[in-house]
Amino acid sequence: MTPQDLMKQEVGKAAAARVQSNSIVGLGTGSTTAFAIEFIGKRLADGEITNVKGIPTSFQATVLAKQYGIPLTTLDEADRIDIAIDGADEVDPNKNLIKGGGAAHTQEKVVDALANQFIVVVDNTKIVDKLGSTFLVPVEVIPMAVTPVMRAIEKLGGKPQLRMGVKKAGPVVTDQGNLVVDVKFDSIDNPADLEKTLNNIPGVLENGLFVGVADLILVGEVQGDKVIIKEM
Repeated sequence: MTPQDLMKQEVGKAAAARVQSNSIVGLGTGSTTAFAIEFIGKRLADGEITNVKGIPTSFQATVLAKQYGIPLTTLDEADRIDIAIDGADEVDPNKNLIKGGGAAHTQEKVVDALANQFIVVVDNTKIVDKLGSTFLVPVEVIPMAVTPVMRAIEKLGGKPQLRMGVKKAGPVVTDQGNLVVDVKFDSIDNPADLEKTLNNIPGVLENGLFVGVADLILVGEVQGDKVIIKEM
């Protein structure tokens, strides 16, 4: 295991340790959150916690939850989400996020926003002074509207590009059957306004700006042969 993987494992483990018995847990998407799902399953198997159900944010999270023995429920059945654990591609000093590197940000935003506590698990490279510094803003778009949405984004000063698949011919398709447009903005001065503006473009389902949603950021950092976890 590389130092980076070890760090992700420890951050995921720290988040999983905050899950309590008799709770509904939002299960996020991505490599760091995958470790959290694994450790929640281990805690259940060991009898350390009981009566925990998960609400997955993606097909990936569903598969992992089943693999690690976490019973699943749905938003139709659950009357609350006690805690959600998810990763992020960027985190600013105000705990605002860019998410969507895994193209699951629509379901993630629904689940994370409903949680009583939303914990974000990241490594220190994801911490930025300003959103958009290192990562593009993902925008989920219904297929018929891709061209007009990209034109509208260009009028906002963004540089959009359709996300193409890796080891797949053609574009990335989300769990909802939509496409993802990644947008470069020279400067995101007001993430809250931009989040609303993007979502008001006809044909846009959701975007990867998560403003005012995160409660706690767990940040992992490799120092020598040790992993340090800090809280934001």
